[in-house]
Amino acid sequence: MKKEQKAEVLEELKVKFEQFPFFYVLDPTAMNAKETGALRRMCFEKGIEMQMVKNKLAVAAMKSFPAEKNYAHLFDSFSGQTALLFSTSSKLPAIMLKDIQDKQKKDKPKLKAAYIDTAVFAGEDQLDTLTKLKSKEELLGEVLGLLLSPPRNVIGALLSAGQKVAGLVKALEDRAA
Repeated sequence: MKKEQKAEVLEELKVKFEQFPFFYVLDPTAMNAKETGALRRMCFEKGIEMQMVKNKLAVAAMKSFPAEKNYAHLFDSFSGQTALLFSTSSKLPAIMLKDIQDKQKKDKPKLKAAYIDTAVFAGEDQLDTLTKLKSKEELLGEVLGLLLSPPRNVIGALLSAGQKVAGLVKALEDRAA
């Protein structure tokens, strides 16, 4: 690869690392061409961008970011063949990888690491954990549900009490007549 091409790929990777808050680092070594093609199609259908990368270029792109990004913990994951899955969802790639592995009854492609909002999940054993992560929207929904539950209980109690009061008023009217 020429120097100009490397610079171009490096810039492209910087843009992707900046654009996507979540990415997965995979080892596609054990996959044949048919399986890799199927993975690419599945990624495309789910809105996940898959890119094969040169390890040195990926690490160089990550080193260009401030230390707060916490990319340094990922550097050990960049050895051998490497594919990156860029996503706007934290757990969609994990669910997809788990489904592929369950269907094939094999551990391929292997998860080297995942970067989720400055947290690094390293190793294949983290795949189950990643499938159980809740998205920001799910967490906000749960918090709103918890915040709204006390007013719902109060309103429900008032409505049932209101029905009892209406029954008493009706009984008093009947008695007066």
